[in-house]
Amino acid sequence: MKKLSRFKLFDSHFHIIDKSFPLIENRGYLPDNFSTTAYRERTKDYSVVGGAIVSGSFQAFDQSYLLAALGELGPNFVGVTQLPATVSDEELIRLNRAGMRAVRFNLKQGGSEGIEKLEHFSRRVYEVVGWHTELYVDSKDLPELHNILIQLPRVSIDHLGLSQAGLPNLLSLVEKGVFIKATGFGRVDFSVKSVLREIAAINPDALMFGTDLPSTRAPRPYSDDDYFTVIDALGEKLAQKVFYENGVKFYRPKDLSNK
Repeated sequence: MKKLSRFKLFDSHFHIIDKSFPLIENRGYLPDNFSTTAYRERTKDYSVVGGAIVSGSFQAFDQSYLLAALGELGPNFVGVTQLPATVSDEELIRLNRAGMRAVRFNLKQGGSEGIEKLEHFSRRVYEVVGWHTELYVDSKDLPELHNILIQLPRVSIDHLGLSQAGLPNLLSLVEKGVFIKATGFGRVDFSVKSVLREIAAINPDALMFGTDLPSTRAPRPYSDDDYFTVIDALGEKLAQKVFYENGVKFYRPKDLSNK
């Protein structure tokens, strides 16, 4: 019998939605509540040991919900936030101490800083607090960003890049050291297993699994079968890297003691 608790899981991508904090309607959409309690209940059969809470378009630049969620889930969880490029160094340092580890650019749904600020802001947050940059982007749109992304210190792309048409663009970035989130399988238009194998063949350290809960706006929400898809595609040894080791390493805080 298959067990969801078979491997330790660092859930590299999920959302917490708490309507007691500010939400901004995005293209006519507002999500349902999905609290830290709901998250723990949904993942109770997994061996979740940590994860990354990701800010959505509907949360824009609000940090209050994320700080509260990190406080509730504990120190093994980190935040992926959206910030304006005008944010002060002092605020970056404060957020880093609270557990933020990345800045997100949402090219698909908006709500984040504009793409014209990508290069400068990404370098700045890496220099000040050691954060990487995460992109929610259709891989069809990656060619215009390719030369920028391969020169940034550390970058990941959400949801396997979403589209079959853009897969060559995504794979060319993997070859250059960009990381990929094995998340949102219900959002993509290709065979997940084959794409996981292609990425892992280039760089087995590049893939990080996440549930994408509660799968806001996804054509198909997260299913427990998605977890087993990774095992079936990659085998147990590599699946353990994708479920746990790669994510923990990727989100490990940078040593800032010499700053």
